[in-house]
This record gives sequence, C-alpha cells and structure tokens, in this order.
Amino acid sequence: MRGRRLAALAFVDIVGYSILMASDERRTHDRWMALLDGVIRPQASEHDGVIVKSTGDGVLAEFASALDAVEWGIDVQRGVLAARAEGEHLPSIALRIAVHLGDVISTKDDIYGDGVNVAARLQEYADPDGIVLSEAVHDLVRGSIGMAVRDLGYLQLKNFERPVKAYALDIGGGTAVGPPRPHQELLPSIGVLPFQNLQGNPESDYFGDGVVEDIIVSLSGLHELLVISRGSTLQYRGKHPDPREVGRALGVRYVLLGSIRSSNGPVRVSTHLCDSFTGASIWGERADIDTGDLFDVQDRIVWRIVGGIAPHVRAAELRRSIRKRPENFTAYDHTLRGLDLMSGIDRGRAYQARDCLDRAMAADPTFAMPAAWAARCRSLCIGQGWSDNPDEDAAAAMGLATRAIELDRQNALALATMAHLRSFLFHDYDTALLYFDRALSACPNSSLAWILSSATLAYVGRGEEAVTHARHALRLSPFDQGLYYYYGCLGLAHYSNGEFEETIKWARMSESENSAYTGNLRYLIAALVANSQLDEARAWAQRLLEREPGFRLDVWQLTRQPFRDAALRERHLERLRMAGLPR
Repeated sequence: MRGRRLAALAFVDIVGYSILMASDERRTHDRWMALLDGVIRPQASEHDGVIVKSTGDGVLAEFASALDAVEWGIDVQRGVLAARAEGEHLPSIALRIAVHLGDVISTKDDIYGDGVNVAARLQEYADPDGIVLSEAVHDLVRGSIGMAVRDLGYLQLKNFERPVKAYALDIGGGTAVGPPRPHQELLPSIGVLPFQNLQGNPESDYFGDGVVEDIIVSLSGLHELLVISRGSTLQYRGKHPDPREVGRALGVRYVLLGSIRSSNGPVRVSTHLCDSFTGASIWGERADIDTGDLFDVQDRIVWRIVGGIAPHVRAAELRRSIRKRPENFTAYDHTLRGLDLMSGIDRGRAYQARDCLDRAMAADPTFAMPAAWAARCRSLCIGQGWSDNPDEDAAAAMGLATRAIELDRQNALALATMAHLRSFLFHDYDTALLYFDRALSACPNSSLAWILSSATLAYVGRGEEAVTHARHALRLSPFDQGLYYYYGCLGLAHYSNGEFEETIKWARMSESENSAYTGNLRYLIAALVANSQLDEARAWAQRLLEREPGFRLDVWQLTRQPFRDAALRERHLERLRMAGLPR
C-alpha cells in the first residue's frame, strides 16, 4: 500500500567504486560488507533509522528526524575513518553522504519520489569523507551538531529545474582519497582511457597505452584543461566501461575512449569523445594509417579534443604543448615498451625498462622522452634501494635528465626528475624548487611534478604548501598505480607540519597499498613516537629492519636524511633512535 509522507533521508555512496572493484573485486566487496555490518547498520539502529536498501555501491536510509540522520552520518564517517586507519593491507574505502528532508512515496519494500532523488543528486557534491546537507536539514540542525559547516551556495542538480541550497560538513578534514566532483572544477576536465587492443595479444597492450600517454602529455601541457594522469586511467585497460561511470569515478566531464590494432601492416585507430554526464558521443573518427603517420593522427586527436571542450585555446599554445616527435618509429616503440615495464614496483622489470630506454636512445639520440624516462627509472631504483651503485646511478640520472632538457626544454618529466634528484640526493633545495616551477609551468597537469614537489616543500619546512601540492597530485591521479607513493608523500607533508595523526593515517594507507615500499615507514615510526605510541613505533621499526636489514641511522643521515632545518632533522633522528633503529 502506498503512502506519501515527509521523511529525513540519507544517501551514501562509495568514492571510486568501479575502479576499486576493477583493481581488487573480492577484497573491495569484503571491505564494503564489513563496513555495512560493522558500522553503517549498527549506527542506523543507534539513531532510530532503518536501511531502506543497499545497492552495490551505496545505501539509502530513513530516519525519524533530520538530527538523527545527520548524527548517523557523522558517526558513520568517523567509523569508516577509524576502520580505514586500522585496516592494513585492505582497500581504502571513502564515503560520500547526503542528508535531505523531503516528500517520499512508500511501498511495502521501498521508498521513492523527489525527496529520494534530491538526496541521491546531492551526494554527488559531497567531498570524500564528507556530508552534504540540504537547506531544509541545515535549518533544523544548526546549533545542535557542534560542528562548523561550509555554505556551498545553490547547486544545480541534474534533472531538477530549480537549484538547491546546500551546506557541507567535512568529517575527514578534506584529506580522503578520491576526486572532487566535476562541478568543483573551473576548467574542463578529461580522462583519456587506455585504447582497446584489438589484436587480442596482451603483449601488445604497451603500444596502445603508449599512444594514449602521448595524447595525455600533449593535453596536460595546457593550462586551460584539467587532465587525469595515465597512472589512474590504466585501471580501465581491457575493459569496456560506461563513460558515465568513468566520469563519476574520476571526477571528469569528458572521457576519450578508443581502440587500436597494430600489426605488420597499417595501424587502425578509432576514437570517440564522450560527455560523461549523458554518456553521449561528441565526436568519433577511425583511421587506417602507416606507422609513420601515427604521430599526425595523435596530433589530430588532440586538436579535436581541445576544439570540442576548450575552443578558446590559441593555436600557438596548443602547438607548444604537443610533445616532441621521434625521428624514427623504432625509438618510439622501445620507449613505449620501457614505459610499460616501469608500471608497478619490481626490480627486475625496472632494469628491463632501462635496457629498452637505452635502446631507444641509441636508435634516436635526438628523442627526449626515453632520456627523461631513463632518468626517472634510475631515480626510482635509487629510492627503492635496488641500485648496486647508487652514486653512479645518481650521476647517470642527472646526466640523462640534463640531456632530455637540452633536447626539449618543456619536458616536464625531465624537469621534475631533475628537481627531485637535486633535492633528495644532493639537498640542493633552492635549485630543485626552480626546476619544479619550470616543470609545472610546462605541464600544469603533471601529477608526478605535483607530488615530487610536495616532498621537497616538506623537506624545506613549507608543510601547508606541501599538503596542497600532494592533494592536487591526487586530484590529477586519484587511482594511480603508484598510489602508495602519493599517500606516503602526503604523510610526509603532514609530518613536516607537525600533524602526527594525519601522518600516521596516510603512512598506514601507503603501507596498505604496497608493503614493498619502505620510504613511508620512517615518517610513520617518527610520528608514532611523537604521538606517544612507542610500542607500535618499535614494532614498525622491526618491520623496517626486516625489509631493509642494512638500514643504519648514521648512514641514512649522511646520504638520504632530507630535512633542511637542523632542529627538525635532529628531532626526526631522535624519534627514530627512540623506536630502536640502530645507529
């Protein structure tokens, strides 16, 4: 039997659910079920609420009052934050919640109507770990929840004629992983997905991925666009996603999809640009070309994308942003193979990548990209402790970065790598910051430049800027394959700011993403000591020594200890000593 009534509604959604499921379906599902049974449902009972329905990636709940619904949302978000901090080696789940007071129509097993629809649409405007309140709810609960709210103004909800005034509660401090919603961007935003490999041979995936990388590099050089990093869109390799789901997960308005077939003969490239709000195709094209014409096709795709979503970009600026071409296709192919091998974190693959990039440079000494990637590869080997001769590799990396910059002064990868080497290995922070400025000017969408610059800003004590840079890097690549490094840098940024709880949270998340990475452990251990959690700090120190048996503080202090400020440097070393790390 149907009935219409006024109800307090809460709508919950998982941030980036489709990508989490694509990367680890079983554990993501188990994690979500644990949150449902351990946090969301019990808290609903505590606040006189009922879970009306649970979908694959969300929950609709009804409450006796607006205050009950808001307090439930706050307790749920706090419970999820606590579970995430304790959940080592588990997928990191963040939620968005919206609360609305409106009319619903009820049946025996469900509720629906405009009230439900408004709550669902409002949820899209919440930050990860945040709650959005409609004006009707805010007016009833203000003064009763003991928390500050942000006025979001009037929001235009999809399929609603009139805008809705809304307010935000940021439970997690705005630091959760996950992209903001498209409405928060002033720039047109786009994600370029890996091209489908029509040959059916997984060994050929590298080719389509590399073609996409070139398109992303060209688009990323434009200040008028926000471009998601290839490191995050790689999650869609081999899949056929709905553009609307991609837009929702990555927080972008436009999605470029395509396919490629390469063989001994012509290369067939098909592309189409979609509006992620509607799923509709804006334009599409297909071309059968010789390999020598591939670069012309890439350029044409870039021009068409920009013409469709940012037509005010001047032709001269667009020509400047398009990456430098190689002189021969063999060098290009070796570069793409090397780039593919560098994905993930594996010593053997890294050295194979170095070999591919060396062959690319030998085939075309004037091509900047293999030199830039070779510099980055050696930098990674040093940072991970894989290098048999760190001093030799450091000098080689500097030489390769210099070579790439000489060949292409706008090569953001080379500029950012040079900056990081100057900072991390040689402690030449001022020069490093100049190179980072050049990198971000050349490519404002380089997530790598943003995250590496965050580390250097933390080293020199500019903690607030370091946090801002790390958060923007996460915006540009929210599901990066190197997410462990991004989280580790955000933990470092908070550490330099003296925010030890945040350091501990992000360092643990880094560890859960990749336990092979050890750079985050030094800051986790020191933050635990600073937070009077000495027993746990000592336990993590033992784990660090298990992974790096040769770690000694005196050696690390001389060669890798990064902080410029002497007082911060000494406090950091003393905390590591207190945790039991050997001299």
